[in-house]
Amino acid sequence: MGKGIEVKKNKFSLGLFVLIGLLCICCYVGKAYAQPTFPIPDLNLQVGTAEGPEQLVGTLQLLLLLAALSLAPAFVILMTSFTRVVIVLGFVRNALATQQIPPNQVITGLALFLTFFIMFPVFSQINNDAITPYLQEDISFEEALDQGAVPLREFMLNNTRDKDLALFLEMAEVEVPEDRRDVPFRSLVPAFVLSELKTAFQMGFILFIPFLIIDMVVASILMSMGMFMLPPVIVSLPFKILLFVLVDGWYLVVQSLVESFG
Repeated sequence: MGKGIEVKKNKFSLGLFVLIGLLCICCYVGKAYAQPTFPIPDLNLQVGTAEGPEQLVGTLQLLLLLAALSLAPAFVILMTSFTRVVIVLGFVRNALATQQIPPNQVITGLALFLTFFIMFPVFSQINNDAITPYLQEDISFEEALDQGAVPLREFMLNNTRDKDLALFLEMAEVEVPEDRRDVPFRSLVPAFVLSELKTAFQMGFILFIPFLIIDMVVASILMSMGMFMLPPVIVSLPFKILLFVLVDGWYLVVQSLVESFG
């Protein structure tokens, strides 16, 4: 009987302690809300009727800007040097047969920064000729688009084969323009990507040749020694890595990639 009373007293004490703790927390939270230590921004989104056509035009421009930003990754991949760089780096990893070393994140990150390095002169010219004058209200939005497209179009034309460009101009039923500035982007972009893929595969083929020779030599030696159950890739992998390190392979690959856009 005494034990039952003692258990009830312990439960009552525990419940009282929990209740006091909750009251303290509520008081602390109330004070925190009453006297905030930092300002909290207030965001209001309103949907109403526009008072004039100017407000509707501004809203449409904002929606178009957001749509363009959502397509920014596609622009970076298909209208810059990113395609060639990332494919060649992938060929290097496959030629070494190192599976996931370097990992995909490293390959993509290196390709992205090399793209920024290669495209820096183009981006600087776009900033000087289009973005800065437009922000200073010296030119209109349409003029900024026209002037900003010139450096990018020149870069893409310099790295696009005439055969690929003629193919898409013919399929689009567009006459070959006399001026390079008149080449439409709807034909230039796929032609540029096709040329980049061809160039990247050519460079990848050249990278595969020395590693393929090492694989053939190692396989021939193992077969002559009667080691049919030993995979040649396991034996050739250290020799390929050693050769790649001795010739400073990453330096040569990156140098070749950057100079190929000269």
